Amino acid sequence: MRRRRLTHAVLATLLLLGGLATAGTVPAAATGSTPPAGSTGSTAPTESTGSASPTASAKPASDGLLAAMQRDLGLTRRQAEARVAAERAAAVLAPKARRTAGEAYAGSWFDAARGRLTVALTPDASPDTRRAIRAAGAGIRTATRTARQLDAVKARIDRLSAPSGVSGWHVDPVAGTVVVDIVRENRADNDVRRFVSRAREAGPVTVRTVSAAPRTFAAGTVGGDPYYTGNVRCSIGFSVYGGFVTAGHCGSPGAGVSGWDGSYIGTFQGSSFPDNDYAWVSVGSGWWTVPVVLGWGTVPDQLVRGSAVAPVGSSVCRSGSTSHWHCGTVLATNETVNYSQGAVHQLTKTSVCAEPGDSGGSFITGDQAQGVTSGGWGNCTGGGETWFQPVNEILGRYGLTLHTYTG
Repeated sequence: MRRRRLTHAVLATLLLLGGLATAGTVPAAATGSTPPAGSTGSTAPTESTGSASPTASAKPASDGLLAAMQRDLGLTRRQAEARVAAERAAAVLAPKARRTAGEAYAGSWFDAARGRLTVALTPDASPDTRRAIRAAGAGIRTATRTARQLDAVKARIDRLSAPSGVSGWHVDPVAGTVVVDIVRENRADNDVRRFVSRAREAGPVTVRTVSAAPRTFAAGTVGGDPYYTGNVRCSIGFSVYGGFVTAGHCGSPGAGVSGWDGSYIGTFQGSSFPDNDYAWVSVGSGWWTVPVVLGWGTVPDQLVRGSAVAPVGSSVCRSGSTSHWHCGTVLATNETVNYSQGAVHQLTKTSVCAEPGDSGGSFITGDQAQGVTSGGWGNCTGGGETWFQPVNEILGRYGLTLHTYTG
C-alpha cells in the first residue's frame, strides 16, 4: 500500500514540502535506481548537468499541459500547441543568437504575438550578423545599449543597500533599461526615493510601482503531501541523482527532512539564503528519485527531459503542494529580489501565482526544467507574481546531475 501510494502521491508528496510536484523525488534509495513496477520510471534516464547545454525536446505537449495553458493564458488548444512548438525553437535558438551577435548583443526575448525569438542588436552589428540571425528564424530589434552594459548597471545597483519598500530590479531588454520596482504604498518614503536616486546614477533606470512586496512561500506544518523540515513545509523541485533540489530558505545544511507520511527522507547537504535561494537534499531510507513533475490531477504528471532555458516571454508552469499546478509567462531574468531577510540575486520573474508551502517547487516549460520556487506576492485567487531560482545554476553550484527521461 505504501509503495503504491508513493508511485502516485510521492510525485506529489515527495516534492519537497511545498510540493511543486516536479520531478518528484519519490521515496527511493539508490541513486538512479529503477523505480518499482507501476511507476512512471520505466524509461532509462540520461544525465543533464548544470555545465551542459541542454537541448529542448521535440516531444508533443500533453493534453493536460495544453489544457492548463488554455486556462491560465487564455489560449485556444491550437494556439497552445503552436506556442509550445515556437517556444521550444526559441529556447534552442537563443544561446546561438547570442554567440552570433557577439559584442552587438543587447538581449533577446520570446515574442508571443509573432511566435518567435526577437534579438536586440546595437547599430554596429554587421550585415552578416543580421542576416545570419534572421535566417535562423529570429526577429531583430535595434537597441542603444548592449546586454553587457545593462548588466553592468544592474551590478552597480546590486551593491546598494535597498530599503523594504524596494521590491527588486532587473534588466529589461525590450525597454533597454534596468527596471526598479517599488511598492506602491512606499513610493513617497524617503529611503525609497534615496535608493532610486542612487540607482539612476548607475545608469539608465525605469521605475515601476508594484502592489505588494515579495515574500518567500514556505509555510508552517499543514496537512497534504509535502516534505517537512521542523515546522516548515516546502515543495520538492527536481530530482537529481542522489536527491532533489529545492529552495534554500526551506532548510539549513544538516537539517533532516521528512515526507508526507512522516518518514525520514534525507538531509540538506547544501543551502544558501539570502544572496541565493537554492538547496539540495540527499535521499535514502527507501526513498528514490524520479524525473517527474506532479500534475496534481490538473494535468498528467510531467516527465522531465532536460533544462533548456526558456527565453523571456515564454510560457512556464509551476507545481506546488499548496496551490498545485498553475501557468503564466517568464517576465524577466537575472532579477535581484529584495526580501525582508535580504536580497537574492539572479532570480527569474514570472506571472505565475503561488502560495505558502509552494516554496522549492518546480517551474517547467514543456518538458524542460526551469527552476525552483523562491517567493513572490499575491495568491492564486487574486493573482500575483512569483520568482524562481534557475535550476542550471543549482546543478552547477553543487555539481549535481538532473534526473531526466529520454523516452
